[in-house]
Amino acid sequence: MPIDIRPIAPDDIPAIANLARATWLDAYADIISPEQIDYMLAQRYDHERLRAEAEDPQKWLCQAYLDNTLAGFAACEIYKGEFKLDKLYIHPDMQRKGIGAALVRHTAALAHEQGFPSMILAVNKQNEQAIRAYTRYGFRVRDKTVTDIGNGFVMDDYVMEKTL
Repeated sequence: MPIDIRPIAPDDIPAIANLARATWLDAYADIISPEQIDYMLAQRYDHERLRAEAEDPQKWLCQAYLDNTLAGFAACEIYKGEFKLDKLYIHPDMQRKGIGAALVRHTAALAHEQGFPSMILAVNKQNEQAIRAYTRYGFRVRDKTVTDIGNGFVMDDYVMEKTL
């Protein structure tokens, strides 16, 4: 079945926020506290924030459909002079069907079109499933970061990079 990748429009925001919640609850339940999950979802997936990101010409948001079902989404931006894959989420029921790989290929093409020689992302150091997937997609660990995100929470991440 072909994977259909298209831009995210403002009307798509509620479905994207719901997909993010389902993915986070599945991926992070054993890694970070429920309080931190709720805090980060409220920070990053507020409908108004997602709408603003979808309308920002310096950000690229796309969604992937498989058999006319929303399966995943990605968001990219230019961050500190680098092309960053800021979000990549595949619904738990749709994982391991090539959707993540298709979104990485799509976002890598965007980075290349923008003239960037590589693409970076941040991934929780304990998210082994995502790290394995990113490694298969050609990313390598470049750095380690711990970022205070407020409310007593931190993000303990690897920064991974893919040469284009």
